[in-house]
Amino acid sequence: MTAPLTRAAAEELLYREALLIDTNRFAEWLDLFTPDTEFWMPAWRDETTTTQDPDSELSLIYYKGRRNLEDRVMRLTSGLSTASAPLPRVVHQITNVLLTAAGDESADVSAAFTCHRFDVRMNRTDCFFGRYEYRLVRVDGAWKIARKKIVLLNDTIPTVVDINAI
Repeated sequence: MTAPLTRAAAEELLYREALLIDTNRFAEWLDLFTPDTEFWMPAWRDETTTTQDPDSELSLIYYKGRRNLEDRVMRLTSGLSTASAPLPRVVHQITNVLLTAAGDESADVSAAFTCHRFDVRMNRTDCFFGRYEYRLVRVDGAWKIARKKIVLLNDTIPTVVDINAI
């Protein structure tokens, strides 16, 4: 019998994800996600409500399936996108990690985040912050990300925002 996810194990996974994205280790970062993962950043419908359905409402970012995330990473790192070359320097801080539900094979986790980004091309610094909602599942004994929802609280975005800056 396997034990439910602990908060310490959830923190370890979230901190590892942040380190991998901060250090541009995208292949390792992608390995944290299940093949059918959902990666979603809803838009704000009004001042207090985000959109609820990525299939029928506006989203700031929406990728269904790890293959779509892999495509985004390929475009981000190919050097062919002038908007992505060179990649910005980023650092994520993850706080307030809380298990909101935990079973033997799945868990829901919430956390707060801040991401500082320095765009070398524009000599510009931005800070994004908000909340994460994760659905984690156990796959072959390891915890993987089956769903990541990013609620960006400062959604007046001064320039392009990509998967590595939120």
